[in-house]
Amino acid sequence: MSIDVRNQTVLITGANRGIGKVILETAIEQGAEKVYAAVRNVDSVAGLVDKHGDKVVPIVIDLQLPQTIADAASVATDVTIVINNAGIARTNDLLSPQAFSDYEAEHKTNVLGLLHLAQAFAPVLKSNGGGALVQLNSVVSIKSFVDFATYSASKAASYSLTQALREKLALQQTSVVSVHPGPIKTEMAEAVGLADVAESPALVAEAIFAALRDDQFHVFPDSMAKQFEAAYAGFAKAFVEAELSEQA
Repeated sequence: MSIDVRNQTVLITGANRGIGKVILETAIEQGAEKVYAAVRNVDSVAGLVDKHGDKVVPIVIDLQLPQTIADAASVATDVTIVINNAGIARTNDLLSPQAFSDYEAEHKTNVLGLLHLAQAFAPVLKSNGGGALVQLNSVVSIKSFVDFATYSASKAASYSLTQALREKLALQQTSVVSVHPGPIKTEMAEAVGLADVAESPALVAEAIFAALRDDQFHVFPDSMAKQFEAAYAGFAKAFVEAELSEQA
């Protein structure tokens, strides 16, 4: 189903900085009627409210606190596009004791956060005609990187859930998009030492709204991501995006 962001009401998690902030700005530039800036601290989006006025509505969502997600869904009842951008990443030695607590935090945010968000907002999207759910995954959901092994594992799990959500939510006419960026210029990229190879977050934002218009499930927005796409596209079409029987 093709969805144009014009005149839509969008909710974006992690909208106060990095990719999320650019997605918010791009949504408004492309004609979104309203954007819920879903963040842990609403004061962090004060500048966006000052700039865009009542087009930006701050709302509290902490992906590690399911009640905040449920509360947001009870308020943002007019949402037609949900974009789950928020996430956390840790660098670690996979064989160190710290790897356990890092993975627990990453899994709670990146995987369980997605599931709570989907369960809370699926009924909202259905009541508003279907709409779309967009999940920011990563190239590390396809290929694990040793310095980000626990993060890679959490994103592989979120990608798996995204595939299942695509099939499940299609029953209510809700489109699902899985976005797989490589290194993008954000505070997260700087924190994990990827700033030198990172590309503009605008590539991600523009690719998301193009994918919604073109009814695409997979999105590979930047240079590194497109290398993955070239190698992965055949498998994705034949298995991930195909209608396969579980008994096949």
